[in-house]
Amino acid sequence: MMRKIVLAGLLGLTANLAYAETTLSWAGCGISRHAFMEELAVAFKEQTGITIDLVGGGATRGIRETVSMGADMGGTCRLPLDGHEAEVGAHLEPVAWDALVVMAHKDVPVDNITLEQLRDMFLGRLTNWSQLGGPDQPMLVYARQGKTSGVGFAKRRLIYANLDQEFTATQFFASSGPLERAIEATPWSVGVTGISSAQRRDVKILKLDGLEPSYDNIRTGAYTLYRPLYVVSNPDNPKNAEVQQFVRFVGTRQGRDVIRANGCVPYTDALALIMKQLDQERRARDMGLYN
Repeated sequence: MMRKIVLAGLLGLTANLAYAETTLSWAGCGISRHAFMEELAVAFKEQTGITIDLVGGGATRGIRETVSMGADMGGTCRLPLDGHEAEVGAHLEPVAWDALVVMAHKDVPVDNITLEQLRDMFLGRLTNWSQLGGPDQPMLVYARQGKTSGVGFAKRRLIYANLDQEFTATQFFASSGPLERAIEATPWSVGVTGISSAQRRDVKILKLDGLEPSYDNIRTGAYTLYRPLYVVSNPDNPKNAEVQQFVRFVGTRQGRDVIRANGCVPYTDALALIMKQLDQERRARDMGLYN
């Protein structure tokens, strides 16, 4: 009997050591990374011994590197694109809700922007802060490069109802991190990013149609621009069992508490937003298509 107990203990120790030596790689959405992935990785390692190495690079990288197994899992704020072979086979699990917010340099004396004004801003029709009730100062509009970035994709879908919409901007950035840092450092600059990372920056977050992107306003759908954040996995990855262990951890009470503690809304806290997403898309279509 004693021999069986010792053997069971050794087997358990071996299993724990195996997990302790496991490292998972994560790539993708910088908003997810800075919003909650860093803290989730720490909590997950404390519970399992599994290390998660994080690199950013955007939603497209998160999906495509997971599919190609350049990363064990990824982060994205958009769904895979139809007809793109590099994104076929990605499995997405929604874990949180994120709002798109307008962030400006902290000294900008403007507090609110309407959805119509936001639409005009990326069409080159809003070029001076006086158009928002501020001083006569040129507006430095910053935007993401390409049309498949998570933020750029969401803006095109939720504001223009046109995934091919061209944007006008003062400067384009390869990812959200450099864009956010540039707005922190540059007077009279403005751009769009996710609330999950914007709230960690020394910037001003403008109200949209008079509403703040607060936790409750996002959770209830009162704030009008939001999208899910996903963990991307690949069933063919040899480490998929460990990746799925992490996905399950994110959905536990402990995982959801970590997400809330970082000012984000866990996905299961606001399932009613799934239906409200249709309202976002309908509103974008009603505003008309722009080319």
